[in-house]
Amino acid sequence: MPPLPRTSLADQAADALLARVRSGEWAVGDKLPGETTLAPQLGVGRSTVREAIRRLAGIGVLATRQGAGVFVTRLDAPSGLDTMLDGAAIDAVLEARIAVEVEAAALAARRRTEEDLDAIRAALAIRAAHRADLVRHVQTDTDFHRAVIAAAHNPVLLEMFDGIAAHLQRAMIDMLLSRDGAFGSDEDQLSHAELLAAIERRDPDTAARLSREHLSGMLTRRDAH
Repeated sequence: MPPLPRTSLADQAADALLARVRSGEWAVGDKLPGETTLAPQLGVGRSTVREAIRRLAGIGVLATRQGAGVFVTRLDAPSGLDTMLDGAAIDAVLEARIAVEVEAAALAARRRTEEDLDAIRAALAIRAAHRADLVRHVQTDTDFHRAVIAAAHNPVLLEMFDGIAAHLQRAMIDMLLSRDGAFGSDEDQLSHAELLAAIERRDPDTAARLSREHLSGMLTRRDAH
C-alpha cells in the first residue's frame, strides 16, 4: 500500500482502514494489527493511526478493548438502518430475528436443495468446532442461520437478515458476555442439529417451531438475567 499524501492524514488513514475492512481483509470480530504495524503501512505516525482508530470507533466500525486491542465490529460505515439498529435494544433485535427466521425455516424445509443441505451441514460442523471462543461462536452461529435463510430461496428475507447481521453479532456478544460465558452448550448445539433434521425431512411446521423456540428461549433467558 503506498503512503498517504500529507493532507488530512487522520481522515485519510481512517478511510484507508475502512477500505481494508470493506474489502474483507478483516472480518467482524478480527483483531487489527498494532499501531507499529499499521503506521508504516499507511505511511503515517502512530498518533495518526490512533486518531484514525478513534474516528472509526466513533461510527461503530472498530472497538478498542482495554488490554486486548482493537477489533472490527462492523464491515462498513453505518447507514440510516445501522444507526437505528445501534440504538435498538437486544430484545428488539431478537424479535426481528424471530420475524425473519421462523418463516425462513419453514420455507427452507419446503424449498431446500441438496446443495443447501450441504451448506447448512458444513455451517453446523464449523459452529460445533468453535464453541469455546465467544466471538467465533457468534460468527459461526450467524453463518449457520444465514445458510438456513439462504435455503428458503427468498432474496428479501436474506437481504433483511444481512441488513441486521453485523448488529446482530454485536448484540449477541454483549448478551452472552452478560451471561458469564454461558454459550455453546450441548443442548444449544443439539437444537441447531434438530432444525437441520427438520429441514432435511421437509417438515416446515417443525422447522418453524424449533426456530421460534430457540429464539424465544433466548428472549426468556435474557429476561431472567
